[in-house]
Amino acid sequence: MEKLTLEKVRHAQTVLADVARKTDLIDAYQLECQAQVYLKTENLQATGSFKLRGATYKISQLSDEEKKAGIIACSAGNHAQGVALAASKAGLTCTICMPDGAPISKVEATKALGAVVELVNGTYDDAYEHARHLQQASKATFVHPFDDVDVMAGQGTIALEIFEQLEGVEAVVIPIGGGGLIGGMAYTIKTLYPTIKVYGVQAENAASMANSVAMGHPMRIHTVATFADGIAVKTPGVQTLALVKQHVDAIVTVTEDEIATAILTLMEKQKLVAEGAGATAVAALLFNKLPVAGKRVVAIVSGGNIDVNILSRVITRGLITSGRQHTLEIALEDKPGQLVGVSRAIEQCGANVIRVDYTDSDPNTSVTSCVLKVGIETRGFSQIEAVEETLRAAGFNPTSSSL
Repeated sequence: MEKLTLEKVRHAQTVLADVARKTDLIDAYQLECQAQVYLKTENLQATGSFKLRGATYKISQLSDEEKKAGIIACSAGNHAQGVALAASKAGLTCTICMPDGAPISKVEATKALGAVVELVNGTYDDAYEHARHLQQASKATFVHPFDDVDVMAGQGTIALEIFEQLEGVEAVVIPIGGGGLIGGMAYTIKTLYPTIKVYGVQAENAASMANSVAMGHPMRIHTVATFADGIAVKTPGVQTLALVKQHVDAIVTVTEDEIATAILTLMEKQKLVAEGAGATAVAALLFNKLPVAGKRVVAIVSGGNIDVNILSRVITRGLITSGRQHTLEIALEDKPGQLVGVSRAIEQCGANVIRVDYTDSDPNTSVTSCVLKVGIETRGFSQIEAVEETLRAAGFNPTSSSL
């Protein structure tokens, strides 16, 4: 089996010079982190994701016979666009199998780049099995999204760019799905600078690589339940797992709420749109999952292809998780002036009322009482506590619930 080498990564950088953008490395001093964080903005890559790098380099290394057979691939969306663009530029036919739950924006973008898209019921792994079946029947050339040396070499070029852009890097934080990105980057980083820490981040509900590292061999998880579709992989690669075990210092997981908060924070503080997978590295830093206090750290924002319908829900979830939106439930005597008193207490604390709901049918309250639900917009949890204390001082009894 061919092995990844630094020479191959450097060759990939040469091949990609006129294809992939050298994405900006941004000083993210606005983020409230314990580390000095820089963001490698692969969400601003030509297809909105780092995947263009590996797909393009892989296709460039195919023989004429392999190219003539056509290209087939599977993807949750970002690899699909990378393969479609690379195949289109090379004048090759291309079929992509995608899970039917892939964001519509990714499906349509892949079609717009000239690929034939087949939607497969289930997750990425189901799309992978279907793509392999089609490949065997058609004899087309399969371009794996992560478990391939050429693909990993293409992703490793991100590490080379980081070292060209910033001196004194002490740690790099990288999202993990199947492991192609972290495999290529970790190998390159540790080969050049063994003392730099490399940390991987997975969604808590799709931690196949973390589980596999713990067990020492590829482990398949039965279900993945995360809106970070770009890393919703049930089984990591064999080659990627070997590289992760050798070169990655630790893997941590982040929750859905933490990912949503990271997406919201990147939008507000950095004016960057990240998809779920792309925000996981930042989420790990925001919620202090890694021992990087005071260090110079690079976080990879791996993609920005988030569906606008999901984005609105993610923003709301991020607002709730960060204490920016909240709902108070208040049991009241059903008499005139009660709402005025509640509003005055909220206004006194500088919070903003965004929704009011009233019910008089709660069987747990007296006949002459009602329940008032008030949605408020706040600056954070300390302001929520201040509102509740002020309401109690005014004679009300608020309880909290999520929006």
